[in-house]
Amino acid sequence: MIAIVGAGAAGLATAIFAARRGAKGPIVLLDGAARPGAKILVSGGSRCNVTNATVKEADFGGAPPHLLRRVLKAYGVDETVAFFREIGVALHEEEHGKLFPDANSSRVVLQALLSEAARRGVVLRAGERVQAVDAVAGSGFVLRTTREELAARRVVLATGGLSLPKTGSDGHGLRMAEALGHSVVPTTPALVPLVLAGSFHVPLSGVAHEVEIAVRAAGRTSVRRRGSLLWTHFGVSGPVVLDVSRAWLRARLEGLEAAVEVNLLPGRDFGAVEDDLVRRSAATPRLGVARLLSRWLPGAVAEAVAREAGVGETTLGRLRREQRRSLVHGLVARVLPVVESRGYGFAEATAGGVPLAEVDARSMESRCRPGLFLVGEMLDVDGRIGGFNFQWAWSSAWVAAGGLARGL
Repeated sequence: MIAIVGAGAAGLATAIFAARRGAKGPIVLLDGAARPGAKILVSGGSRCNVTNATVKEADFGGAPPHLLRRVLKAYGVDETVAFFREIGVALHEEEHGKLFPDANSSRVVLQALLSEAARRGVVLRAGERVQAVDAVAGSGFVLRTTREELAARRVVLATGGLSLPKTGSDGHGLRMAEALGHSVVPTTPALVPLVLAGSFHVPLSGVAHEVEIAVRAAGRTSVRRRGSLLWTHFGVSGPVVLDVSRAWLRARLEGLEAAVEVNLLPGRDFGAVEDDLVRRSAATPRLGVARLLSRWLPGAVAEAVAREAGVGETTLGRLRREQRRSLVHGLVARVLPVVESRGYGFAEATAGGVPLAEVDARSMESRCRPGLFLVGEMLDVDGRIGGFNFQWAWSSAWVAAGGLARGL
């Protein structure tokens, strides 16, 4: 028997691909939830961002690039699109290369995966949580579930990380991997909103606009991204914030001083903005500073920046040099006072997990425990926002399925 623990994206795909590639069954898929696939259902605003038009190893953090490349090349975007078309889910491309189902429904994606698994003879045992996996010398593994003990020649751990715990991701799979001899890179949330100190952000709640964000730690810029930022009552969110959240959290985990700096006028630097202000001060001295900034930024943000710089009621002609420079600094090099993230309950992914180097990237089989396979978010691989984490699930599942078929 092949036992796959976890019926999320990676687990379902591994079961389907293993059956398709001729792995000798039975293939049994176990999940503690009575209705598996909750994380698929809530993903992409309940529309499920299945993958991205362009996926490269540079879109991921955690694992060494050459190992990521090997897995991603084995089963790429074209293969993913073709697979979903085969099971009745046509995809279309949206902004930033995101591929969504034409039905704009994550439920369609989950149902197609469940139906294909059933059609391929996969046995789904929902509501049966695997409590422990024990290795048995010479005969594989024994799985202790909430119902019984099961013997399996091969075991796939596909339980995910810790993100969105309400969907069943509680890190139990990582503890099982440790018990079977693996190490685990300490985890943090990834793709998660950030909490800010102070009150600058509070009146801006609900306002979104394009920015550029950089995270600096240990004297260098670890990541720089451009995209939409959303101000909230607790701090900041939006795609660009989610993308850089990992860098701040990992730096803090390593004990480094990290700063998140935002340029509210992406593409423009300090000198260019200051020169523009000097020219406009000469041309339209009676124009209010806040009024000018509202041409560059949403009105509420413009007023907040001007007010913070002490020039909320000032005209350009009365703007002193030190005021101008302080204003420009607040526009292009604003330090966001990040104090925390919103945690796993609001994170779309988990950073950390079992090191990819501890599995064979040609089969996803454990280098520590023969017959054990690891896929998806179990591993120390996390992608940026835009369908990349789902693509990792499909790619790692395909490679594991090949290993299962060859191994049996």
